Amino acid sequence: MTNDSSPAPQPSRRSFLAGTFAAAAAAATGTVFSNGRALSARDFGPNAEPVRYPDPDIVVIDERFAKYKIGNTPIRRLHTGCLWAEGPAWNGVGRYLVWSDIPNDVQLRWLNEDGHVSTMRNRAGHSNGNTFDYQGRQISCEHGSRKVVRYEYDGTKTILAEKFEGKRFNAPNDAVVHPGGDIWFTDPGYGSLMHYEGNKGELELKEAVYRIDGKSGRITKLTDELFKPNGLCFSPDYKKLYVADTGASHYKEAPRNIKVWDIQDDKSLADGKEFASMELDGKAGFADGIRCDTDGNIWASAGWVGDGYDGVHVFAPDGVRIGQIRLPEIGSNVCFGGPKRNRLFITAGQSLYAVYVEAIGAHIA
Repeated sequence: MTNDSSPAPQPSRRSFLAGTFAAAAAAATGTVFSNGRALSARDFGPNAEPVRYPDPDIVVIDERFAKYKIGNTPIRRLHTGCLWAEGPAWNGVGRYLVWSDIPNDVQLRWLNEDGHVSTMRNRAGHSNGNTFDYQGRQISCEHGSRKVVRYEYDGTKTILAEKFEGKRFNAPNDAVVHPGGDIWFTDPGYGSLMHYEGNKGELELKEAVYRIDGKSGRITKLTDELFKPNGLCFSPDYKKLYVADTGASHYKEAPRNIKVWDIQDDKSLADGKEFASMELDGKAGFADGIRCDTDGNIWASAGWVGDGYDGVHVFAPDGVRIGQIRLPEIGSNVCFGGPKRNRLFITAGQSLYAVYVEAIGAHIA
C-alpha cells in the first residue's frame, strides 16, 4: 500500500503498440504473453478444456509422418507430481504401464481400465529404465544399486548384472530384451553422479553398452564408442541397434545424436555410425529414451531446449526427422502400449503423457 496519490503513469506509444501486437499474436496463435514473454497457454491436465482437432502439438514435418497422425485424438497428461519420471514399460497381460520416479525411489503403475495410478514399488533401487521379458517378468535398471535386476513371479528379485571384469557398473540406465532371451543395456553412470538419482560415487568403468546372455548369464561389452549411451532399441527385425548418446551433458566434444549399428549373429555390433542428429532449427537438445515402430521409424524423447522442441521427435528409417509431439516438459522416455500397442506413452519431467498414433510398437515393451 502507498500514500502516493499522484496519477498512474500512462502507457507510451511503444508499450501500447507492443501490447497491441501481443494481443493480436495471442488471438492468432493461442499464445499467452506475460511481460513480453511467450507462455504456453495450453492446459494438459484432466480438467482442461477440450483441444480443437487436429491437435496442434502433433506436428508433421515431413509428409511421411502424416499417416501416423490421427486427426481426432489429443495429447493427454495422465499423471503429474513426480520429480523425474522415467522408464515407461507396458505390461500386455496386466494391461498396465509401469514407470519410475527416480529421485522419489518409487515405481508407479497406471491401469488401462480406469486410469488409476498407484505406487507399485516403494524403494525401487532408484530405478530408471524398465522393460518386460518374453515371460512377462519385469526388468529394471537400478541407479542406486548399480545393478540390472529381474522381478520374479513369486515377488523375489534376481540380480542379472552387477559387475564387469571385477568392477561395479556405473549405474545401468535402460534395457531392451532380445527374443532369444538376451538383455541389452546401457551404463552411462548418471545415477552415480549425484545423490539425487542414486548414490554418488566413482564411475569404475568406461561408459558402454552391454549384453547379458539369456542362457549363461555371461556379460559381454558390445561397444564403448559413445560418450554416455542412454536409451536404446532394436529395429523391427532385430538386425540393427539404435542408441542415444547424451554425453554432451558432461563432455563438451560429445555429439548430440542417435547412433546405429548392424547386429551380427544376434550377439555383436558392427559398422557404427550416426543415425540422426538432434539439431533442429539451429538448436540441439538430447534424445533420451527411444523406441521403434513396425515400419522402422524411431520415436525419441527429446528435451533440454524449450518450447517448440521438447517432447518427442520422430525419425524415418533413413534418419530424417519427420514429426514432433510437442510437450510443455522435457521428454525423458517413451514406449508403445495399450491393447493394440498404438498408444505412445511418454514420461516427461514431472509427468506421464499419452497419445494415440497410427503406428504400432515393434516390440513387447
